[in-house]
Amino acid sequence: MARFKRILLKLSGESLMGKQGYGIDAERLEDYARQIKEIQEMGVQIGIVIGGGNIFRGLTGSQKGFDRVKGDQMGMCATVINSLALSSALGAFGVKSKVMTAIRMEPIGEFYSKWKAVEALEEGYVCIFSAGTGNPYFTTDTGSSLRGIEIEADVMLKGTRVDGIYTADPEKDTKATKFTEITYDEIYMRGLKVMDLTATTMCKENLTTREMCEQLGINYSSWKQSDVRNHPEIVRLRDTTISRNHIYKSSSLSIIERVWKNRKR
Repeated sequence: MARFKRILLKLSGESLMGKQGYGIDAERLEDYARQIKEIQEMGVQIGIVIGGGNIFRGLTGSQKGFDRVKGDQMGMCATVINSLALSSALGAFGVKSKVMTAIRMEPIGEFYSKWKAVEALEEGYVCIFSAGTGNPYFTTDTGSSLRGIEIEADVMLKGTRVDGIYTADPEKDTKATKFTEITYDEIYMRGLKVMDLTATTMCKENLTTREMCEQLGINYSSWKQSDVRNHPEIVRLRDTTISRNHIYKSSSLSIIERVWKNRKR
């Protein structure tokens, strides 16, 4: 039996580009689907939010003259395209999935409802939550935090293109250095863009009794130190013990498997 019953996985849309520079790389998509299947086979219920940055990013569009609301709506549609692609890839591996949208667009996807989502998860479907929150000015980071809280996920995982939390974007600043540990408050004070601040605040305020892990960036746990001592095999990632109110690094998408393969004794 896996340590976690239900997870929320946030995937970067940009990472779907692979080496193409735009759009969806079929090999990367297949790799995602394969690993998601492996997790599901461990008995884990999986909810997914995927970004749309490989197709269109609303904030970037607004900086180039697009109306911000329309730009964000275009970004929502981009997440739906990625969600449909992931759903198709999962189907090729024999994994049942449902695309749920924050705005009505049947029959492309089912209109999101917490109760329908939880029911589908319990029936063995992978639920892919698209179109963000359905509102402009909110990112898919916020959408993933919201959906994770709503479906009462035991853990939140975020996959991005970099391998940890840095002092600056390592893809733009060669002098950026990686943190070995960091707190939510330090993220605020340093102005780090690990997730947008709305999403970070939601996690801090609502996930204090859960373990929140962001693979490729954040690992968070509210476990008491006594719990850490009793379950060292569960709360250790690459020899870094997760402790209360701290956020830690991890390394790659394959870290998902390492987390879930730690079984209950």
